Amino acid sequence: MTYDEFRSRSRFGLEELIAFAYGTLLDDPPEGFAARLPAPPFLMADRILEISGDGRQGRIVAEQDIHLDAWYFQCHMPSDPVQPGCLCVDAIWQLLGFFCVWRGALGSGRALGCGEVVFGGQIRPFNRLVRYEIEVCRFSQMRESGASIAIGEGRVFVDGEEIAEIHGARTGVFREIAYPDYPRRSANSVGGRMKSGDPA
Repeated sequence: MTYDEFRSRSRFGLEELIAFAYGTLLDDPPEGFAARLPAPPFLMADRILEISGDGRQGRIVAEQDIHLDAWYFQCHMPSDPVQPGCLCVDAIWQLLGFFCVWRGALGSGRALGCGEVVFGGQIRPFNRLVRYEIEVCRFSQMRESGASIAIGEGRVFVDGEEIAEIHGARTGVFREIAYPDYPRRSANSVGGRMKSGDPA
């Protein structure tokens, strides 16, 4: 897939999302294209059904199939398996990061936080399908740093019932922070607070 084709697509399947995670989706990635999704099993979406942008706003709809033997049911918790709620929040961050790159951001994605998170239900081993709906309230690209940020309102549904709201979720894409030579020590092998001047 070419970069232009990627940016014009409105749907992505599992094969394409995994290829994006491994950096093999694009035949002609532009210089500075370092963004990745987490690879399975931490990839929290199996397909993106809709991704659209209009100015500084947009929308994302994605789905995740639930499997009886999912890794998190094996450890969270013994005798009471339930998908950790934090994974729903991470799914929203992952999708907002993908949205930034789809809109043209270059660099590596990082979760930046969120406002209120409200859980009203749970995901159990015999549920079938999780649906994520995100209204992107603001997408911004900073000229000086080259960073991009998306802020969105997320809703999570399981088998058609709403179980969570994630308000003010924020994901950014930043240049020159990738660490592709892991596990060797290099310039970006140690973390810590972002440098002053970087958006946070």
